[in-house]
Amino acid sequence: MEANVPWSPREEGIKEICGLLEKQISHSSSADKAQIWQQLQHYSQLPDFNNYLVFILARAEGKPVEVRQAAGLYLKNNLRTTYKSMLPVYQQYVKSELLPCLGAVDRNIRSTVGTIISVVVQLEVVLGWPELLQALLNCLDSNDLNHMEGAMDALSKICEDIPQVLDADIPGLAERPINIFLPRLFRFFKSPHASLRKLSVGSVNQYIMLMPSALYVSMDQFLQGLFILANDPSAEVRKLVCAAFVQLVEVRPSCLEPHLRNVIEYMLQVNKDTDDEVALEACEFWTAYCDAQLPPENLREFLPRLIPVLLSNMVYADDDESLVEAEEEGSLPDRDQDLKPRFHVSRFHGSEDIEDDDDDVVNIWNLRKCSAAALDTLSNVFGDEILPTLMPIVQAGLSTRGDNAWKEREAAVLALGAIGEGCINGLYPYLPEIVAFLIPLLDDKFPLIISISCWTLSRFSKFIVQSIGDQKGYKQFDDVLMGLLRRILDDNKRVQEAACSAFATLEEEAAEELAPHLEIILKHLMTAFGKYQRRNLRILYDAIGTLAEAVGRQMNKPVYLDILMPPLIEKWQQLSDADKDLFPLFECFTSIAHALDTGFSPFAEPVFRRCINIIQTQQFAKVDPVKAAVLYDKEFIVCSLDLLSGLAEGLGIGIESLVSQSSLKDLLLHCCVDESPDIRQSAFALLGDLARVCSVYLRPHLSLFIEAATKQLETSKIKEAISVANNACWAIGELAVKVRQEISPFLVTISSCLLPILQHAEGLHKSLVENSAITLGRLSWVCPELLSPHMEHFMQSWCKALSMIRDDIEKEDAFRGLCAMVRTNPSGALSSFDYMCKAIASWHEIQSEDLHIEVGQILQGYKQMLGDGAWDQCMSALEPTVKEALSKYQV
Repeated sequence: MEANVPWSPREEGIKEICGLLEKQISHSSSADKAQIWQQLQHYSQLPDFNNYLVFILARAEGKPVEVRQAAGLYLKNNLRTTYKSMLPVYQQYVKSELLPCLGAVDRNIRSTVGTIISVVVQLEVVLGWPELLQALLNCLDSNDLNHMEGAMDALSKICEDIPQVLDADIPGLAERPINIFLPRLFRFFKSPHASLRKLSVGSVNQYIMLMPSALYVSMDQFLQGLFILANDPSAEVRKLVCAAFVQLVEVRPSCLEPHLRNVIEYMLQVNKDTDDEVALEACEFWTAYCDAQLPPENLREFLPRLIPVLLSNMVYADDDESLVEAEEEGSLPDRDQDLKPRFHVSRFHGSEDIEDDDDDVVNIWNLRKCSAAALDTLSNVFGDEILPTLMPIVQAGLSTRGDNAWKEREAAVLALGAIGEGCINGLYPYLPEIVAFLIPLLDDKFPLIISISCWTLSRFSKFIVQSIGDQKGYKQFDDVLMGLLRRILDDNKRVQEAACSAFATLEEEAAEELAPHLEIILKHLMTAFGKYQRRNLRILYDAIGTLAEAVGRQMNKPVYLDILMPPLIEKWQQLSDADKDLFPLFECFTSIAHALDTGFSPFAEPVFRRCINIIQTQQFAKVDPVKAAVLYDKEFIVCSLDLLSGLAEGLGIGIESLVSQSSLKDLLLHCCVDESPDIRQSAFALLGDLARVCSVYLRPHLSLFIEAATKQLETSKIKEAISVANNACWAIGELAVKVRQEISPFLVTISSCLLPILQHAEGLHKSLVENSAITLGRLSWVCPELLSPHMEHFMQSWCKALSMIRDDIEKEDAFRGLCAMVRTNPSGALSSFDYMCKAIASWHEIQSEDLHIEVGQILQGYKQMLGDGAWDQCMSALEPTVKEALSKYQV
């Protein structure tokens, strides 16, 4: 198209596209939507298709609004993929047609135009569309409601999607766009039109996190505007006012401090708003306030008024979806949409996990839950102080009688659970009575009272287990245990879920105390296994796995295995290799294999083979899903690797015969270089576990495994996936201990990656630093002569890291390396002698007698080497606690 000939549509083109759009949005089932979609896709290949769409949106006034809106929405999606490749003259045409529509009479057209404008700004930034700013200002400054609303709608979408573009310097503009728009936004706070008040407050709120200087210097004006809107007749505006205060207390609490009393007073008032969404937004303020670590005393005087409001809001609303769910019978199969997304967490070797995601809780957030969370937070900040206000209301709720008052009783039990952590000291003398009161509620007629009683009892698990020592306490523990097991077999799905989750919490606290009850526990759990639907089966798998971890080898008896294993094996055989219900079963088997040790041997071979097959199939599916006949999903590989790790830990050298007859080492190497960090993380965990028990089978690929693991320790890789680096580092250490001198060709490469981690430990995760110190120690133990000449360069940072590690076998290995290096090059440690002493003093007790003797000999050797004068000087420079810890070595 020539530049000077304006584009114009062909009539038949408009007709055809409108016809297709009309069919696309029609509710008629006769229209073949897939065919229409294909035809539209065909049209979208034409270079001027977007021009047609914008023409229909902007100018086809004879067409139904729904068709014009459909053209706009299609244009929005199409621009995301095609805008950059459009002819500049066509880009200009689309933009020029959009701007006049900002003031369109129809609100749906205005809204669609605002959405498209925001997309174009994302693609072009304001730089490429100078006319937009002027058009927006003209509309905002007009007195025409359609124009003002259209411009505000577009502006609010830009503020929401890409707020930073308005807070940037634009060539040709004297100031940043936000500086120009902000006074106008504040002006609209006072508009008589609720829509403009809502859009303007919402737009300014988008800048609280970014806090441009224009907003910071106008903070008083902003707060003044919010206070004016505090009692706005529109619930949507009141909700945004609350959201502003919540965000301000999170990111700029200092701005609120002069007004804090007024803000708290207001939030307390709107926490009782008749609109639940406004009350919910207000309720977020209390947790945000406590998290911002503002002075608690500012809140203290309001507690007697705040706590009753929270308790009142914790009562189930009549329209709460849980009331409907609670009636669902356990025999009804779950629908796919009932199943929350679940994510397997890859194995992690270290003192603490990188993340602690409660990823199975994807429930709807509402005022009840938010109020309970706020009460929990307040109890952790104010502790027992809140009890005089709270307990009379709770006691009144618990003592209500009759079916009509069940919701009040339920909320009172929820409140007890919510304060179970923060107020534990004040509650402690009354806990026997509280638990005694809760136990009969496990047999209440209302499923939601049973469910909340399960949860609240689980919050007091620590106390219930600690009280086992006396007769009354043991009876109470037994009553809770049997009560939860009874409810695990309830016919109601909601009760099953609550009881099973509560039981898993009790298992973690009770650990080996459960051993005498194992038979009855397993009978209940495996009966539940036969009746649960898919969603609750996941929670049951977790409870079985937690039980295995809690009692460990005590489960390894035929009487228990005969109850536990047949149903699990049957389920294992029912599920196909492409069924995602395998994931929680794999996790359960991993815990069982680890707990049973060699007791898992009879079940090991089919489990091992299946893991290998799944990894092979998935690696094949990644290349050719059609031939593999399954869709690739990395989680199958991750779960299989982790189950193999569980087998290696449980079976020990018993896994050797399985590994030797398989292709595991080749598959594992493939996984160690996979682009998915989750796969690499689990692969290096398995590499370390196999190194411990059958390193001989890894030797043929040793250089490739070491190369893959060392690569994860490069600075760029650590930043990208610290958990992978952590496991890779640990695996290198495990390999070193087993292959000894064979690691020497790789020593320089490995140590050059470990030393920067130790030297810049401050910004890194604790486990990675600890594993680096242990691995360096293990390398020093097997090749001291290669590392000792350089030890003075890293001794200080290494000893610092060693002193932070808890006593265990891995720390012993690291100290064997320290001793070996110091023996090889005693003078290399002299400049860091005080750091070495602190590292030695960090032991509570060295379990290995020969290592204890060796450390003593090292210290004695330095005492002789330095002579009494210099030795005494070194000792006097140490902290008293360090000197005291060294005294056990008779120096």
